Parts: sequence; structure tokens; C-alpha cells
Amino acid sequence: MDISLLLRGILIGLSLAAPVGPIGVLTIRRTLAHGRLTGFVSGMGTATADALYGLIGALGLTVISTALTSQAFWLRLVGGLFLCYLGARTFISKPAESAAQTRSTRAGLLGAYTSAFVLTLTNPMTILTFAGIFAGINIAQLNTGYGAAVWLVLGVFVGSALWWLGLSWAASLLRAKLTAHVLVWVNRVSGIIVIGFGLAALALSLG
Repeated sequence: MDISLLLRGILIGLSLAAPVGPIGVLTIRRTLAHGRLTGFVSGMGTATADALYGLIGALGLTVISTALTSQAFWLRLVGGLFLCYLGARTFISKPAESAAQTRSTRAGLLGAYTSAFVLTLTNPMTILTFAGIFAGINIAQLNTGYGAAVWLVLGVFVGSALWWLGLSWAASLLRAKLTAHVLVWVNRVSGIIVIGFGLAALALSLG
């Protein structure tokens, strides 16, 4: 086990997850609406997709990466439409009226995980980002075989997961202090922001 590679991967995962994008907005909103577990599971969907793309980039699977990046138009189109859909649902959704209503169900957790996973997969720039990072640290020269890639990608997953755990925990601290009226506006503002990300993705795909 190469601890230095694992630590590098953790730093990469944290740095890639930290910028606030549509997943970050959705994670915060889901945490406020449904609790810490739902928010964290949403983040884990993103962490899984990041790890998958990271593995492709680290192992140099050019056939897969080329196929994905060649479909950038359709990926952005689908991702943009999906973001607009989620944003609209968020905008019109009503906050829970009681604590009992915020309990996460198995179906709800699966939906939160899957939607975040799909949204991250529809961003073709993710794999290019990982490919650039791994080329920059010259992973091919760090170790023989696939061991270096595996430890680095594991670190990416752990780093991303730590970020989403911290974000969902921090957002959950605010949940008890927010009134239903404030949560309505949280939903509306979050919905508008997510729709904005979706429209931006559509503009890139059609531009």
C-alpha cells in the first residue's frame, strides 16, 4: 500500500468536490429537506462517478474515454435537461411539515444516489480533468502495474466522500433553526440555481 498515493488522491478528491456546483446545491437542499443521510447519499453518488471516471483516466482506457468525450453534445444535452427537471421539482416542492416527514426511505435514498451519479456521469469534462491531473503527476512512472492507479482512485473516492460528509453534516446543523417559510424559499432559490446550471449546460451543447 502506497500511503503517499492515497493521500494525493484524497487531496484531489477534496479539491474536485469542493467547488459549489449543481450537486452541491442539491446536496444542501436535500439535507435541509430530508436530513443528513439523504444529503450524504447524494454526495456519494457523485463520489462514485468521480471514482469511475478517475479510474478510466488513471488506467489510460483511451477507447472508453474517447467514446465518452465524442458524445459530449448528447451528454451535456441530457445532463442539462435533467438539471432543469430537478430544478423545477425542487422549486415547486414543499418542505416537510414535521420531523417524521423528513425520514429518509430506502427508495428516497436510492433516488438521491442515482440522480447525483447520473448528473456527474453526464459531465464529459470530468474524465478530461482526471486525465490531465494524472498526466501531470506522471502516474505511469509512480509504480508498476495497476496498483498506483487503484490507490490513487481510492484516495479520490475517500476525499470526495469526506467532503460530502462534511457538507451534509454542516447543512444538517441549520435544519432545526429554519422555519417552514424559510425552507420554502430555500427550495425556490435552490431550484432557480439548479435550473440555471441546466440552462448553461444546454447552451454549451447547442452553442
